[in-house]
Amino acid sequence: EGGVHVLMLPGPPHECKGMWLSGAEPYLRGLSSDTLVSHTLRIYGKGESEIEAMLHDTIVKMTNPSVAPYAKTDECMLRVTAKAESAEKAEQMTRNAIEEVVLTAVGEWVYGIDKDSLEQVCFELLSEKHLTLAAAESCTGGLIAERMTNLPGASNAFMGGVVSYTNTVKANVLGVPQTLLDEFGAVSEPVARAMAEGVRMATGSDLGVSVTGVAGPASDDRGNPVGTVYIALADEKGTVVRHLDFGKRSRERIRAHAANSAFDLLRRHLSGLPTEM
Repeated sequence: EGGVHVLMLPGPPHECKGMWLSGAEPYLRGLSSDTLVSHTLRIYGKGESEIEAMLHDTIVKMTNPSVAPYAKTDECMLRVTAKAESAEKAEQMTRNAIEEVVLTAVGEWVYGIDKDSLEQVCFELLSEKHLTLAAAESCTGGLIAERMTNLPGASNAFMGGVVSYTNTVKANVLGVPQTLLDEFGAVSEPVARAMAEGVRMATGSDLGVSVTGVAGPASDDRGNPVGTVYIALADEKGTVVRHLDFGKRSRERIRAHAANSAFDLLRRHLSGLPTEM
């Protein structure tokens, strides 16, 4: 009435999605001769404020297509949207903006376009390169393995994992030398390195990733503060280790951050990007 259209949709997501696709979207498209096309860029390793600062001058000048940052848990999103008289033209406008503007500025941090997760991207890269992965996890308690095995067809690339929550398992299953555990402690660069190399050898995988750290709520017996995490990635050419400090977050946030960082390290390695950060 009076040029105003009111659409009322149900709250339950599965009902809302069905009615949106079958009724609301076709109805709204019929009200305009223009077409909107959007693509979502997923970013890990930089927060929303950092990304916005890097792209600020560009974002404020762009109207069509537009670039909008969004904060997500442990990561950031950029949505690039264009309006044109046809879907083909709008698609080309968004692609040009992504390639010529966004990726030029923050390409290293973009892990996927219209992707669901870091593990999905890692799985696709592993499959593309015909490589296999295994995981040795301490503070993440199997979170990396869980996320990998949630993906259909994951057995084509993921060999398995070891939740080495105690030093006994680190030594007896992964082959971490007891001398390293005694001298440096479980949360250390040498032990993370040995864990990644050990799970690779134990499973026969091409790549081995490991995580060891302090998820809290208290420091460990060596005085490592909450949020201290070591992540390692081993292949036939060698092993790289990251030392990260996630601060005094909750156990759940630290564990999620650690798993995401492990996947990001793997993504960078498989994509030929810098892994030393």
